[in-house]
Amino acid sequence: MSQDSLTTGVRLQTCLIVDDNELLRNRLAEAIAERGFRTRTARNYDEAVRAVREEPPELSVIDLKMPGKSGLELVRAIKDLSPETKCVVCTGFGSIANAVEAIHAGAVNYVTKPADADEILAAFRKSEEPDRAVAETDYQPVTLAEAEWEYIQQVLTDCNGNISKAARLLGIERRTLQRKLKKMRP
Repeated sequence: MSQDSLTTGVRLQTCLIVDDNELLRNRLAEAIAERGFRTRTARNYDEAVRAVREEPPELSVIDLKMPGKSGLELVRAIKDLSPETKCVVCTGFGSIANAVEAIHAGAVNYVTKPADADEILAAFRKSEEPDRAVAETDYQPVTLAEAEWEYIQQVLTDCNGNISKAARLLGIERRTLQRKLKKMRP
């Protein structure tokens, strides 16, 4: 029995936060703990799988892009180890394709970074609302400019910010890419 249940008589829900960014991981864990949850953290797939084997959490917040195995692979592993654990996937690379893939992997929802603790907890709550997706839609179609911006940002991240390399991968001139980057995000 955990210390929480001994002192209050009520067992707090556990939320496992998995992100390779230590600062974000710890800040999110602290913010979720302030909202009445017991938190645990892991920085990668292997640490998260160990944590789930030791004590399956009720909730799990998972970064999509991590070194090694991806967040989607982790969602699948968590669902295999603990089918009742609810997973929300967070990523800086929001796209409809990523969201669909996360849901197919077993996530209950998908949140685009930056997302605070309230937005993430709301994503868990929304997943419990019956037929919400059909009855009420928050979906806003992604514009071509937004999709282009997201893709450019993803390629730049993959190239570690190297504009020349990113331009080559995108099939455009470096100056064209620089002009696009100077524009504000759509």
